[in-house]
Amino acid sequence: MTTTTTSPVLTATGVTMRFGGLTAVQAVDLDVHPGEIVGLIGPNGAGKTTFFNCLTGLYVPTEGSVAYRGTVLPPKPHLVTQAGIARTFQNIRLFANMTVLENVLVGRHTRTKEGLWSALLRGPGFKRAEAASKARAMELLEFTGLADKADHLSRNLPYGEQRKLEIARALASDPGLLLLDEPTAGMNPQETRATEELVFAIRDLGTAVLVIEHDMRFIFNLCDRVAVLVQGQKLVEGTSEVVQSDERVIAAYLGTPFEGAPGAEEAAEVEAAEAGATTGATGGATQDEAQRGTTARTEDGQ
Repeated sequence: MTTTTTSPVLTATGVTMRFGGLTAVQAVDLDVHPGEIVGLIGPNGAGKTTFFNCLTGLYVPTEGSVAYRGTVLPPKPHLVTQAGIARTFQNIRLFANMTVLENVLVGRHTRTKEGLWSALLRGPGFKRAEAASKARAMELLEFTGLADKADHLSRNLPYGEQRKLEIARALASDPGLLLLDEPTAGMNPQETRATEELVFAIRDLGTAVLVIEHDMRFIFNLCDRVAVLVQGQKLVEGTSEVVQSDERVIAAYLGTPFEGAPGAEEAAEVEAAEAGATTGATGGATQDEAQRGTTARTEDGQ
């Protein structure tokens, strides 16, 4: 478990995002501290990715602010990345016709100082910067287990390795905070376990991680804290144990009966009536037999 005595790398205060009359995110506060892994969960449509987009400058929040290491960030994605926040996406967004190494090099653009003329003239300074970027990119490919695929086209990688490549490209900007949007979506258990180990390794390097995921076992095994969004609002935040035992979280995922909803007896009566109507139409069993069959099925289900 990571301690949180240091100043946060991320401070989101009262973040609200409206699209016309729809409020997708409402007054969400969230802090992430150095070396900490924080999970963000919630049912589909809860506003998780919208909140991520507000953090990374893809959306301009209607209200609230986002600060990185105490400095409020401008709502421009490249400036957010330059400040020290990187992200992956729910849907893989690699450059399909570029090699694995070239994809990672793209992520270095905010950490290089060479301009257009330097690139055109290819002077000594440019060559040194290019060599340094390639060396750093190869370090990240080694770190993510993709070094032997450096010259492969990214589109030819298996799905799990494409996910790893997205993470390597995000790490190429040397972020202090990494945002992962459903990093294990579509993965098998072995790939999920490998991703979990990779995120722990990233944390051990000192990078804070904020992760959206629907795989609850992955989230609760991974995270120091978990925040739950429901209908755009933060419902609860705490350790995995606290969140798992919160009745509001269970209700949000499993649903709660609405007022006046039929109970077991009423449901049995409806089923019996439907069974009776079916057998009556076919000249089969009597209504009493249908009722007994329904009761037996109900008892077996219990």
